Amino acid sequence: MSTNRDRLAFERPILELEAKLAALEAQPEKSAETLEELRRLRRELTETTRRIYSQLTPWETVQVARHDDRPRTTDYINLVFDEFVELHGDKAFGDDRAIRTGFAKIDQFKLMLVGQQKGRTLKERQECNYGCAHPEGYRKAVTKMKLAAKYGMPVVCFIDTPGAYPGVGAEERGQAQMIANGMFEMSRLPTPIICVVIGEGGSGGALGIGVGDRVAMLEHAYYSVISPEGCAGILWKSGAYAEQAAHALRLTSRDLARFGVIDDVIEEPLGGAHRDHHQMSARLKMYLLRTLRELTARPIEQLLAERYQKYRRMGVFLEQLPVAAAEG
Repeated sequence: MSTNRDRLAFERPILELEAKLAALEAQPEKSAETLEELRRLRRELTETTRRIYSQLTPWETVQVARHDDRPRTTDYINLVFDEFVELHGDKAFGDDRAIRTGFAKIDQFKLMLVGQQKGRTLKERQECNYGCAHPEGYRKAVTKMKLAAKYGMPVVCFIDTPGAYPGVGAEERGQAQMIANGMFEMSRLPTPIICVVIGEGGSGGALGIGVGDRVAMLEHAYYSVISPEGCAGILWKSGAYAEQAAHALRLTSRDLARFGVIDDVIEEPLGGAHRDHHQMSARLKMYLLRTLRELTARPIEQLLAERYQKYRRMGVFLEQLPVAAAEG
């Protein structure tokens, strides 16, 4: 595991117990007392981890969602799907490596996979621009989704980005328009769409591939209109208030499920997805299979109508007549 884990201050009690366990397990010969101590430490580790992760603050959730060891899109491609054939390019400008697209197979289902990729090593991160896509990335995603609809294949989107790339070149090439076009095309795409926030779901960069019949989040992911640091910079004029901003944004899976912004929360392994990639992948696969069976059984006309109503229902607002009109 990477040293990034050391930066999660709230995990310190877990790390201390893990270190004690590792030291005892490394002993070549174990007495009865040592074996009993091992059992006790394992129980304490499980209880401590469960307690800490059941009480994460919004800011701690953001830290977990950004963990260097957290599974990325390419990890899930290898662990969840039986086959994957990548498709490149947007037929206009280039191939944005921050968004991966391709044909995939999971059990009996053939589908189009669209996933945001951050990279893990420095070289990969630079290639993927740290998960911040350019306009050509969103154009590529929409083009491949339309291809899927043409052949009657469902679409699965994995969301994991701090936000779309905000550079001058991206703006010159129509970043906002490409994100808006992606949302528009997904809203009426005549095929089932499943979106899953696997890590960070930041700003319009996430929404650009986030319109679907089912929108789910991993338990310790976050999904927000802006990053906590960006919100703090706007409201408090300082990134030092990111923790307060994270609390105010209501960006956790529990909050968003309560507000009806997402449909499902996928439980993570004890201690977060970064501790067990295989178990997290198995849970994600079960969710995808269950949802694919449900959605593919419905007529396309019904899916489109329900998708439209789903997004029309979001948000709470009040309407009130002007005082003069009400009195009249």
